[in-house]
Amino acid sequence: MSGAFTKSMARNIFFGGTVFFFLLFLALSFDTGSQLPKRDMRANITPQIAEGKKLWEVNNCIGCHTLLGEGAYFAPELGNVVVRYGEEGTKAFIQSRPKEGIPGRRSMPQFNFTDEQLNAIVAFLKHVNSINTANWPPNSQG
Repeated sequence: MSGAFTKSMARNIFFGGTVFFFLLFLALSFDTGSQLPKRDMRANITPQIAEGKKLWEVNNCIGCHTLLGEGAYFAPELGNVVVRYGEEGTKAFIQSRPKEGIPGRRSMPQFNFTDEQLNAIVAFLKHVNSINTANWPPNSQG
């Protein structure tokens, strides 16, 4: 090999790398396409879960919380909150929020959800917890 890096050497490295990474991209795309049907959770969605997701979106919960790593990092991750507190503990936590914020401290507002709405939110969070995320987050604390 000569001491100089020639134009043809650079071209060969570029084209070789392009072909290699294109083939890698195709292989990973094929693998993902074969794995996703096994992980499809749409068949398990009930009207209660759909209502919980609607409440999640209407009340902008993702404006403060993360869900499976997506959202704001102002408040705790909720992808596995049902594992941490259980269904009743999650409902009690949401209901116990103060009606007014505590001065100098961030706090969750009181949404005054009905029992049906609380059950729907917990059903949605329980469904999210059942999604196969390839063991993410790595611990129950999110």
